[in-house]
Amino acid sequence: MELFAVPDLPEIREGDDLAAMIGERVDLREDDVVVVASTVVSKAEGRVFDLDDFPAGPRAREVADRLAEIADEEKDPRFAQAVIEESTELVMEAPFLLTATRFGHVGVNAGIDRSNVPDGDLLLLPERPTESAERIRDGLAADRVVVSDTSGRPFRHGQRGVAIGWAGLPASRDWRGERDRDGREMGVTVQNVIDELAAAANLVAGEGAGGTPVVVVRDWEFGDHDGSDNHFREVEGDFVRQALREWTFQE
Repeated sequence: MELFAVPDLPEIREGDDLAAMIGERVDLREDDVVVVASTVVSKAEGRVFDLDDFPAGPRAREVADRLAEIADEEKDPRFAQAVIEESTELVMEAPFLLTATRFGHVGVNAGIDRSNVPDGDLLLLPERPTESAERIRDGLAADRVVVSDTSGRPFRHGQRGVAIGWAGLPASRDWRGERDRDGREMGVTVQNVIDELAAAANLVAGEGAGGTPVVVVRDWEFGDHDGSDNHFREVEGDFVRQALREWTFQE
């Protein structure tokens, strides 16, 4: 398997044709996987906003005041309002906002970014990232697209690449019923391949000013496995989220 960044992409603006810009810069193969950072997808889709676009309501002011008290620094209630509007649930309200987005992803601050946004204050995640992946795929020679973001995970330090949208491949491959090296039948292993592709691509893409937002994964095969588009856990089976609903931050 080989991974390489698509070179020389300019700053993306609303209305830019990402698929055309990628295709102009790399000779894609049909079986490539193109991993596109959500930042450029959001910029092309006009998801750049100013804080003034989110006048704070009472709930946002309450949340911001609580976070400011914990952090001992001022928190802008307009940012809290943006997070609330982009979320279906505030899973945790302190010491930070852990939220469920409208498309099912659970992460900090609804994935809203405040860096690398030259035309505004806030960059929101794509509204429907899998539909975004489908649109990009329609304009590419490659048949598989993953839209990625960076996110922290429970029980781990730091952030990694994760998939928030995908097209042209299942989200996971199912090893259940297959045999391990000792001939035993596997009963629980379901491999989330789109997250693994996003994480691998993030190693190549990098972060900060030197980051490159599109990575091509070449010579990776899904293999002869059953696949599934299950990616985000349903609340009924997400016991960590259920536990967090009952948990209260104590200073």
